[in-house]
Amino acid sequence: MKSICGVAGVTAAGIKEGKYGLALIKASGNSAAVFTQNKARAPVIDLMAERMRKNSLEGIIANSGCANAYTGRRGMEDGIRMAEIGGEALGIDPMRVGVASTGVIGRYLNLDLIEKQAGSLTLSSSEEAEVQAARAIMTTDLVEKHALVQGNGFSVGGIAKGSGMIAPNMATMLGFIYTDAEVSQNDLNAILKRAVSRSFNRIVVDGDVSTNDCVFLTATGEAGKVPINEVEESLTAACIQLAQAIARDGEGATKLIEVIVSGARTEEDAGKIAKTVVTSPLVKTAVYGQDPNWGRVVAAAGYAGVDFEIPDLSLWIGTGEGKTPLVRKGEITADLEAAKAAMKGDTVVFSIDLDSGEGEATAWGCDLTEKYVEINGKYTT
Repeated sequence: MKSICGVAGVTAAGIKEGKYGLALIKASGNSAAVFTQNKARAPVIDLMAERMRKNSLEGIIANSGCANAYTGRRGMEDGIRMAEIGGEALGIDPMRVGVASTGVIGRYLNLDLIEKQAGSLTLSSSEEAEVQAARAIMTTDLVEKHALVQGNGFSVGGIAKGSGMIAPNMATMLGFIYTDAEVSQNDLNAILKRAVSRSFNRIVVDGDVSTNDCVFLTATGEAGKVPINEVEESLTAACIQLAQAIARDGEGATKLIEVIVSGARTEEDAGKIAKTVVTSPLVKTAVYGQDPNWGRVVAAAGYAGVDFEIPDLSLWIGTGEGKTPLVRKGEITADLEAAKAAMKGDTVVFSIDLDSGEGEATAWGCDLTEKYVEINGKYTT
């Protein structure tokens, strides 16, 4: 399970008190980040976006239970103080502390609690420390999210949280990723943006974009120089692992939905269609009910805003040799009993071929259940 603590030069700690948690991570090196594009984003997002133009990270402090979003000037001041608390606990310059928050919007941080928690934590590179950190940032998450990819002489590891308010417009809910490869600042920014576009930006639980989404990436450099294409490949794989874990753990979810689109004119077009299908409430509810209503998939592809010819579309459900054809070149071939059988497991896969080009992309989501309404209908009460 060790992921971030399986990367040289990274230590972590975490604590959870009821729904309020705090995680500390210490690692120094070149750093990159991506942040939510929501106009109502938390003040700390603006703070970190500004600070990371000039500084690399040496540590992170992250709290759960309170998003510190839509909190104005006080929210900004509290974010600055939280960085100071992190700096004191980690023994580093507060300007080099990444700050992240998740939880209820429109409430102020309990800085006394955060300071108390930070003072009680002891950093470690153990698996237990990582588990504590991953649990500390959970809100409605049911499981921790870890990823570790071993490259040729280097590693990429990460933890993340996310279960609801998931339709990232740049990144995940909270994601902290590390590599011990030596990577320049410019390369780190470039590979993170590309990895995010192929992972976190292709997951949907409910179609809502969080006010607090952020991903931090730090390269400690302890493994030395590595070909940048190898680092990017491993980083993308780690991000996809975390993204899939978030989609699978969607609030109230019982099934992971995977949509694979090929034959598009561009990768961007393929991604738009894949993400539109996993966003569709009608597709989500059909998957939950194991109802092979495949027309909903075709309809979602049709309104994705992508130019292709409907008569060229082919659609399958399932994977491997057991993949069931539903449409071939516009002709209905659906075996509804076989399609229904393909929906019984905990993962449902749709494959779409547009026969329009070489672009391909995959997106992930989850089914939509009564439990989602129950969780979010009583979220603050």
